[in-house]
Amino acid sequence: MFYTIRHLTKFRYSTPVSESVMETRMHPRSDGNQRCLTFHLSVSPRSRVFSYRDHLGNNLHHFDIPGEHAQLVIVAESLVDLQPAVMPPLSLGQDTWHELDSMVNNGDYWEMLLPSEYAKPTPLLMELARKLDVRRRDDPLIVLNEINEGLYRHFDYVKETTKVDSPIDDALRSGKGVCQDFAHIMIALVRTLQVPCRYVSGYLHHRSQDHDRSSEGATHAWVEALLPHLGWVGFDPTNFLFAGDRHIRTAIGRDYADVPPTKGIFRGKTESELSVAVRVAPSEAPPPLDQELPIPEDWSILVEKAQEPPPPPPVQHMQQQQQ
Repeated sequence: MFYTIRHLTKFRYSTPVSESVMETRMHPRSDGNQRCLTFHLSVSPRSRVFSYRDHLGNNLHHFDIPGEHAQLVIVAESLVDLQPAVMPPLSLGQDTWHELDSMVNNGDYWEMLLPSEYAKPTPLLMELARKLDVRRRDDPLIVLNEINEGLYRHFDYVKETTKVDSPIDDALRSGKGVCQDFAHIMIALVRTLQVPCRYVSGYLHHRSQDHDRSSEGATHAWVEALLPHLGWVGFDPTNFLFAGDRHIRTAIGRDYADVPPTKGIFRGKTESELSVAVRVAPSEAPPPLDQELPIPEDWSILVEKAQEPPPPPPVQHMQQQQQ
């Protein structure tokens, strides 16, 4: 299956800033069953964009806008070829824990085993671990799939109940959260079993027949755990899924701190407002090489509106700032 992904990000500042420095992680990865065939990043105000690849193979783009501006618009467009994923078996066998320990001892997975900024043990996490019977039993695949289901049933998916930098205790305390929270909680639980586990940032193609809990029109997050005979296996606790041919990977890391879609700073004292829109469209075949990616009319209107200059602040607001 081929997917066309369009990702619009807009920062609007209450008063103009004099400079912005930004890096993005919106370029889909090319590994496993996924290949990114084309990628284009456009920035307004216009800027020269540089790119590099980090130590985990994530594609990063960065740019600097030195002039005064009241908004920043970033549009990423990708074409991805995603082959059908092989679904894991129901179980792996009685000796799998020993095989996993041997893999870990002979490999370099310490980054995905140690506690990280957003995925670390807390008393509330260990209380949940007891409720879900998170311990070394049966085989690793059975236990991880039960954790995946347990988080799906234990938590309600409710937007805006946590923030981008919320610790896992916020979701553990309220029983509510979003995909980022559920991924962090699952990573922290899985690492207590000495199973390497990592955070995945990307996109999920939503179909009406799947009844996904996660929001359409936004980025998505899930986890991957290392298992004998299978390698890195994706689990989506938000929707109780194995990551398959609807999950498009852009970046991997220890937790969200390693893989934010945008990360930057600006020079100036002002408030900023962030808005994001995502479109993921499937197709059976890619467009011809000499043809640009088809652009839906509603997306064109969305981008045009995003790039319109912001309205001037009211006189009263300007007077308050001068005082």
